[in-house]
Amino acid sequence: MNKWGRPPACGGLSGRLALLAGFLLVAGSLAAEDARQIVEESQRRGRADSERYEGSLEVISAKNKVSKKHWQSDRLGSYGASKAIIRFTEPAEVKGVALLVINHPERSSDQWMWTPAIGRDRRIAQQDRSTRFFGTDFSFEDLEERDVNQFDYSLQGEESIDGAPCWRIESKPKQGKSSQYTSSRVWIRKDNYVPVQYENYVKDKLVRRLVEKDIQNIQGIWTARLLEMNDLGRGSRTILKLENVRYNVPMKDDDFTVQALRRQM
Repeated sequence: MNKWGRPPACGGLSGRLALLAGFLLVAGSLAAEDARQIVEESQRRGRADSERYEGSLEVISAKNKVSKKHWQSDRLGSYGASKAIIRFTEPAEVKGVALLVINHPERSSDQWMWTPAIGRDRRIAQQDRSTRFFGTDFSFEDLEERDVNQFDYSLQGEESIDGAPCWRIESKPKQGKSSQYTSSRVWIRKDNYVPVQYENYVKDKLVRRLVEKDIQNIQGIWTARLLEMNDLGRGSRTILKLENVRYNVPMKDDDFTVQALRRQM
């Protein structure tokens, strides 16, 4: 106690700096927790036992050359424990090409691609996950579903996208999570918790941006029906339109195996 019967000040400037540092540490921890909770709530609201849609794709090169493709996507489960098959249906030269993705909560997904023209499947090696998936601007890694436990999150601020207030959240892969991206940012709408934009970085360089639009309520789940992936390095982009979206469609585990991958539609 000092001579006035009061406790001493907190060490002058150094004490105040220590208090400030402690406050910032607590505030940073709370912001990180809030960011994780926002992502968890976004995933909770989008959760379904299964999903099926037909995808219409336009791949637009840096020279504005357009190629069109169609695929069908089936997914069983959600996020870290899901299985998915994407199978091209048009044009004829890609029909039947398919990708099987088995997502895991504790590590990167397992992926196999079936190419009917050569009559064989191949496992997609980890070092190949950054390459483009069959001429689109989606990389193989972009087709994984992200489990919240494989990333660290921080709340970076707030920003409006197309007039909708959003949280801007940064994620970084945890040690042991293999990723081509050093960090990612996601904008999540405050009103319905739908992600509307992603930016993926290698070190400090923005390499891919995904924008999600035409958000509709389908069977109680807010769903973006138009996705545009931009490859900033190539100057190309892929527009994916989701049609005939259905949730909770009866599906079987046996339909999501390497053997099932080889089946023709």
